[in-house]
Amino acid sequence: MTEAAELPPVPEQARDVFSARYADAVRYAELLAEAGVKRGLIGPREVPRLWERHLLNCAVLSEVVPEGVTVCDVGSGAGLPGIPLALVREDLKITLLEPLLRRTNFLTEVVELLGLDHVTVVRGRAEEVMGKLPPVHVVTARAVAPLDRLATWGVPLLRPYGEMLALKGDTAEEELKAAATALSKLGAVETSILHVGEGVVDPLSTVVRVEVGESPGGVRFAAKRAKAARTGRARRRRG
Repeated sequence: MTEAAELPPVPEQARDVFSARYADAVRYAELLAEAGVKRGLIGPREVPRLWERHLLNCAVLSEVVPEGVTVCDVGSGAGLPGIPLALVREDLKITLLEPLLRRTNFLTEVVELLGLDHVTVVRGRAEEVMGKLPPVHVVTARAVAPLDRLATWGVPLLRPYGEMLALKGDTAEEELKAAATALSKLGAVETSILHVGEGVVDPLSTVVRVEVGESPGGVRFAAKRAKAARTGRARRRRG
């Protein structure tokens, strides 16, 4: 049996980044290193770099999330970036959206244990919940899929004039170029690449921002969204 990898010492930057929620961030790191590895949510090789590569890398996304908005973390997995973001930003209302039961079970346990009252866990795929979940101001994602495919899931969940913030690596620029046509069809009006985490992470975290206009998802999804809304209203009347 392979020995469990040891969680590294907590970096000094974590105290500043997580502030009042520092102890909760440490507990979350421990849960990822223990239950997260045992349940196959993260690989054991990730444990030595949990802080720099995962928790801090995700927490600095908060630098570009507006105040007091609603957020949906698509394909949340083990809670990255949703849970670090929630620990840093209690002004946000965050939904962790994840299709796999073992992951949603873990997420629910973490949310309850850390007392994250502003976080809701929903089991489902993005394409299944459109019209069932209220549209959000911001969609976040990390390591879910290439940008063009991710956008087809995430963009339709947005409110008009909302934005998708996708944490990406070195391929961000290439992915953005490759996805240009798909993004335009989905109602994107502006795209940009941001670098966040100055003084916290090295290299900086790379974020692809996709801003939408008045029709998130484009014409195709406008009809689908309207149909889902009508179905929802009909169900509520029957209830």
